[in-house]
Amino acid sequence: MSKRRLACMLASLPLLGMLAAPLVADHDHHATDAEPLGKVHFAISCAASQQAAFDRGVALLHSFGYERAEAAFNAVAAAEPTCGMAYWGAAMSNFHPIWGPASPAEFDRGKAAAQKAAEVGSADPREKAWIAAIGAFYLEAAPRQHPERVKAFAQAMDSLAAAFPADSEAQVFDALSMLGVAYNSPPDKTYARQKAAAAKLQTLLAAQPEHPGISHYMIHSFDYPDLAPLALDAAHAYAKIAPASPHALHMPSHIFTRLGLWQDSIASNLASAESAYKLVEQAHPGATPFDGLHAMDYLEYAYLQLARDDDARAIVERVNAAKTFDLPSFSAGYALAAAPARYALERRDWKAAAALTPNPAYPWDKVPYAEAIVHFARAVGAARAGDVATARAAVERLTAIEAGLTGQPGFPWATQVKIQRLAAAGWLARAEKKDDEALASLRASADLEDTTDKHPVTPGSVLPAREQLADLLRDLGRGREALAEYDRSLTTAPARYNSLLGAAEAARQAGDKVRAKALGD
Repeated sequence: MSKRRLACMLASLPLLGMLAAPLVADHDHHATDAEPLGKVHFAISCAASQQAAFDRGVALLHSFGYERAEAAFNAVAAAEPTCGMAYWGAAMSNFHPIWGPASPAEFDRGKAAAQKAAEVGSADPREKAWIAAIGAFYLEAAPRQHPERVKAFAQAMDSLAAAFPADSEAQVFDALSMLGVAYNSPPDKTYARQKAAAAKLQTLLAAQPEHPGISHYMIHSFDYPDLAPLALDAAHAYAKIAPASPHALHMPSHIFTRLGLWQDSIASNLASAESAYKLVEQAHPGATPFDGLHAMDYLEYAYLQLARDDDARAIVERVNAAKTFDLPSFSAGYALAAAPARYALERRDWKAAAALTPNPAYPWDKVPYAEAIVHFARAVGAARAGDVATARAAVERLTAIEAGLTGQPGFPWATQVKIQRLAAAGWLARAEKKDDEALASLRASADLEDTTDKHPVTPGSVLPAREQLADLLRDLGRGREALAEYDRSLTTAPARYNSLLGAAEAARQAGDKVRAKALGD
């Protein structure tokens, strides 16, 4: 049996017990429900004839179907212009607590809707509080950065949830606001906000098992290596709760990826991508859906861990063919950069990695941290192929991108690019036969990555920094040290093909016959 095939089999062994975890039973969606999005009821004082349409908009919000949600709320507003909560919904549809800042056009639409909600108002004290909460994000006169706006919204939601404890939607959106603050703050390895959000959601689950937001936000709360097993039931449940949402079909793969459940991740993302393409063809014929690109990045990652290279290549070809996009989402740009880079780097095709260039169809100035992935791949590929000049130029480009991102509020993209720049510089030093410098740089990259958390836009690092350190140690003949680093990398990125294969080779190099045999050598 080949090492490649055996490594794929071994990838699932540490987690076979988890596969036996009880699945949440299929939820009974009525046959007449042509658009199953879960069960949501957000009571409003507007006309009773608009309640179902409003509830649909909220359900779409909970599955991040922002474009469809905005259309739903705008339809309610058109039918009843005096319904202040309809404008609240339109404003919420342009606020993405977990993704990051909206585009300028989205922010302007959201701000206009929040202003309209404040003008129209409501006689109901509870609805006034909801309108004030979204106003806290959009309407403060003093200029504020996005993370400050997110915190202001979260503070308003905390007050609303405390004032109206029987309002279950207030509790769910309050949990979402906690996660928004967590994603827009420096990394906290205690995950205090995430755990608090999950605890709040857990109190609601028994009464509302088919609520899409509860399972969705539970997944986000536990989307971390040490916490992921706690969200396995939520992962199995969410896609069944809201199968009409591409995002709901995709989100379980966040947990499947954390646990190395590659077949589950593949099934999740195949369904998500298919759903996304069908929906975008209706609204934006000929465009590539950002939801589809996001799912395909996760899908390709899973294929590569199972050595399904032909399937991974097909994904890359589809991603590279994208020319127009449904929405200016940063997740589209990230996938456009990451998918080709993963395919080259994971397969150790250094010349192909060195030849990568950014897709010219995308405005990279909007997402420089995504463009950095291409230059990272170029740098590593060129250095490992012996093309020092190309590697040096790519490292210089990474340095410039890092400098441009340094000091920006929100998710620490500058740190992510620094991790890439340090690793790339390490391989450049290796190509220049400066092995001590190479080790120092790659170790600094790995240590820095340990202090961070990945953004939900990605299934994981394009190449884990500690895996790269282990690769270098193995290249230098230091097998025992390499094995220790592979093991550390596997604790945060489990069941990775290259880490498992590298660990087997390092164990053989170190003379550890027992471990080498266990790893399939």
